[in-house]
Amino acid sequence: MRRAAAAFAALFVALLALAALAGPATANDLTSPPGLDEVPAGGYRLTEREVLRIADRLPEVREARAEQRRSTRSAFLKPVRRWQVSYYDDQKDRAEIAQVQIDDATGAVLEVWTDYKVPWTMARGYDGAFGRKINSPFVWVPLAILFVLPFITWRRPFRMLHLDLLVLTGFSVAYAFFNQGEIEISTPMTTPLLLYVLVRMLWIGLRPKDTDRPPDRPLPLLVPAMWLGIAAVFLLGFRLGLNVLSSNVIDVGYSGVIGADKLANGLPLYGDFPEDNSSGDTYGPILYLLYVPFEQIFGWSGRWDDLPAAHAAALVFDLLCVGMLFQLGRQVRGKAMGIVLAYAWVAFPFTTFATNTNANDALPAALVIAALVAATSPGGRGILIGLAGLTKLAPLALIPVFATYRWRGDRVRTIALYALGLLIATILGLATIVLHEGSVREFYDASLGFQADRESPFTPWGLYDGLGGLQTGVQVLGVLLGVAVAFLPRRQDVIGLAALSAAVLVAAQLGLGYWFFLYVVWWIPLVLVALLARDGEPDLT
Repeated sequence: MRRAAAAFAALFVALLALAALAGPATANDLTSPPGLDEVPAGGYRLTEREVLRIADRLPEVREARAEQRRSTRSAFLKPVRRWQVSYYDDQKDRAEIAQVQIDDATGAVLEVWTDYKVPWTMARGYDGAFGRKINSPFVWVPLAILFVLPFITWRRPFRMLHLDLLVLTGFSVAYAFFNQGEIEISTPMTTPLLLYVLVRMLWIGLRPKDTDRPPDRPLPLLVPAMWLGIAAVFLLGFRLGLNVLSSNVIDVGYSGVIGADKLANGLPLYGDFPEDNSSGDTYGPILYLLYVPFEQIFGWSGRWDDLPAAHAAALVFDLLCVGMLFQLGRQVRGKAMGIVLAYAWVAFPFTTFATNTNANDALPAALVIAALVAATSPGGRGILIGLAGLTKLAPLALIPVFATYRWRGDRVRTIALYALGLLIATILGLATIVLHEGSVREFYDASLGFQADRESPFTPWGLYDGLGGLQTGVQVLGVLLGVAVAFLPRRQDVIGLAALSAAVLVAAQLGLGYWFFLYVVWWIPLVLVALLARDGEPDLT
């Protein structure tokens, strides 16, 4: 254990040091041209009138404008001598209905966007917009193969685990369509995949015990677990190098740095975020609080630059997930299982995707895994679930299922200690808000209130019209499920708790108005525990 702790400490320091080397971000500022018939300075060739004439002739633009009773348009200058022409519906608070990108040198139309791809630039399929090089098939596909291959049992080709791994890999296919801007394919593809995970986790969690396998049968692996441990170290080094050489910080990581800077300077946490991330205050106060050490070490320039603090935070949160999974597997089955779970995390492509976007989605995952590690302590798991819920809010749905874990003895004492742990986490979160001149109402409006009204084309509810009633029904069922699994007969061990926790998180995601592939990271460690730790400890060497 001392050697492992020393190794993790050394890697932690390396992550902090190398995060400062991350590359710079690119600007995308818009400026107004000097006049309708005046050629802008800086090497431009076209005038605003000429650009408007080019854009007005496009069939897509004519169709979008024909559907509106009254529309207007404006032209803007973009970096690298490009133009943007935006069309607005004046009867809907100047909502943008069409957008055209034009090359100044040639007058060629580079991009035309209508419908939901106007406000949702992330739906356009821009190359490398999320995570840069991780999106290359030469990176993603090998990772997916490395994730699946060690768990294939050739003598038992119809083993259920094979189908489970195939479904988990299916999210990569859906993401590939997303990267091509094929939202009409990627969005409906994710729903059945999530439903499969939900049903599978309920099947495992609600069964009192595994009746389909001998209790001591080791998890079959193609190679000894120690080989997977060595591979995990190399994969950690690979994702570190990929982060330094070819990654970007999306708005999620940027939000963490902004919030940390506000806390460090005694400013109100919610409200008055920068214009380039105006809705970045949608998360729980603990998330911003945990960014403070990184912001204090690396600082922040006040703009969306290379943000080394976000790089360091994402890498450390990822490392915490690795360490927590190793410890959890070690507790449940032994050292070899800890290695297997850590390897599965670092090989799964979406976890590298999270680090390469420098998002914070590994943070709630790490806290929920830690709650599983501390599951036998009602107070400990109460604190950790409370902290997880005050980062990205979704883990709040896990409060009931963790409350009744192994409470058949002294129920009053168990619930009291668990509630005390939740209370401690809540006080810490509220103190973070109130001590910085904020209010609980501001927190609610910016976070839960904002998310409740959020719609996107990345869920069926936003992509298709007329599904509002069905979405409400799914949300109600998700809430009922979160409460019901706390009291239904279930598997009374950490594997069952992990499975039901994954089911609750997936059910919550199915009802969201906004969903993104980073959310897979919230529940994938729980699914890995439920699927892989059901068997006995595999061979170490």
